[in-house]
Amino acid sequence: TLAGKWSWAGTSGVCTHDAHLLLPSPLPSLDPPLRTVIGAQCKDGVVIVVEKPLISKMLVAGTNGKLSSIDRHSGIAMTGLMPDGRQIINRAAYEAQQFKSFYGSPIPGKTLMDRLAGYVHVHTLYWHLRPFGVSFLQATYTEEEGATLYCCEPSGISNRYFGTAIGKGKMGAKTELEKLKLEEMTCEELSKQLVKIIHYIHDEVKDKEFEVEISWTGAVANGKHKTLSAEQVHGYEMWAKDQLEAEMDD
Repeated sequence: TLAGKWSWAGTSGVCTHDAHLLLPSPLPSLDPPLRTVIGAQCKDGVVIVVEKPLISKMLVAGTNGKLSSIDRHSGIAMTGLMPDGRQIINRAAYEAQQFKSFYGSPIPGKTLMDRLAGYVHVHTLYWHLRPFGVSFLQATYTEEEGATLYCCEPSGISNRYFGTAIGKGKMGAKTELEKLKLEEMTCEELSKQLVKIIHYIHDEVKDKEFEVEISWTGAVANGKHKTLSAEQVHGYEMWAKDQLEAEMDD
């Protein structure tokens, strides 16, 4: 199938650029709502913010986090089919461990993304495999590269970005990202702005309630991938909501 879709033998499904896996009608429950993930690089690191829809009012807060550490210096955030995403996380951890075992140093962001993109692309080539139903952002820090942000699509296409978004609200998020002066901001300042974008593009009528998850990677986190506490995230959300209400009043 052309026009931005991939198919495989047996017509088991179609995987779109948005990591939206279209499965045959007998399996509708495997097609979850896409979450919005935003990542951006600033002067002291990389910030990734994830919108995590609450699939049930009975769900325990903080359950089933969408940010994953690959190594101490690297992390990944995904949107799409999470069972597929877990396989990519496992592969990324394997690649990071193998590189460190052989070379004695943390795997660079470009090397890790090249290997993951190749792994993802291979699953679009053979009849006995199917494409992964996920897009993901990868944040990595090494002394040689500094902090880097990469994005990989279900086709295996990968690029490095100063700022980008994937998932349901990616177009609106990208528009808002372009208005920010990323090179002048710290991770704390950028986190507030990205949370504000998440709340700005959220449709309270159509979309489910959600939680926000944030991670920092870079010098601000002593060269590590760090997931922020619920208290810090809540503070940023309160600031973002106040800012949006003030703008609406104006």
